[in-house]
Amino acid sequence: MRIIDLHCYPNTQQWIDCQGPYVDALAKYWNRGWSAKSEEDVLKEFTDAGVEALLVALDLETTIGTPPCDNEYVHAMWKRHPKRIIQAWGAVEPAKGEIAIQQVKKAVNELGMIGFHFHPIMQHFAVNDRRYYPLFEVINELKAAVMIDVGTTGMGAGMPGGMGARIRHAHPAAIDDLAADFPNLKIIMAHPGWPWVDETTAVALHKGNVFWEMSGWAPKYFPGNLKIDIRARLQDKIMFGSDYPSLPYARILKEWGELGYTDVVMEKIFHKNAERVLGL
Repeated sequence: MRIIDLHCYPNTQQWIDCQGPYVDALAKYWNRGWSAKSEEDVLKEFTDAGVEALLVALDLETTIGTPPCDNEYVHAMWKRHPKRIIQAWGAVEPAKGEIAIQQVKKAVNELGMIGFHFHPIMQHFAVNDRRYYPLFEVINELKAAVMIDVGTTGMGAGMPGGMGARIRHAHPAAIDDLAADFPNLKIIMAHPGWPWVDETTAVALHKGNVFWEMSGWAPKYFPGNLKIDIRARLQDKIMFGSDYPSLPYARILKEWGELGYTDVVMEKIFHKNAERVLGL
């Protein structure tokens, strides 16, 4: 069965470096750390798992001052390995204003990227903040998609003040507003949305332009209601993502299999919904 992984980070030294102090903070919170891999080793992990990956850029320059793992970087990695990396999500900092808008235009028009990933908690903004609507207007006009993290994060968790981040920025109500204000914008919510899983479910069901990928969690820990909804009323909304390198592929795929869904449902989750919605 084809497996499209919508949420993969490069896992190279440049990606780790761009996260600055978040790396050590997350290692303390999870009681394990990340170590950089070579590009070849990253590709081997995708190949061994049998996934077709979409890489995700990361730009936290305005919040922590580190050089980004930018659009050009993930685009180049994609183009070097097009059979295994099939697309890429750009990243821009909304706080950069006109610079971000120009980066969006370049990413779509020159680099051919599928859309943009936003991390509201780490980027210190909510997607329904009207100050940043000019950015979303341009993304919408370009017919690009957006992937937006929803729910809490381990990044900065357990640190004094959460390193200045506010988990409320990633509440599904912000995505509900964005979807209502931009009805033609394709929005992919990333992660299960805890602790607001039921509210995230409501947004996915109510807004026809909103979809949901389940990266970053071991499937066996999905809340009970969510496990039921995935096989039933959410089956045309759910897509596969890993949040690579957060969890080993062997564990993620094993636990998806243990949920007991039919092949029809798993085909939708693993590839058909992404093919239909994003044209992959």
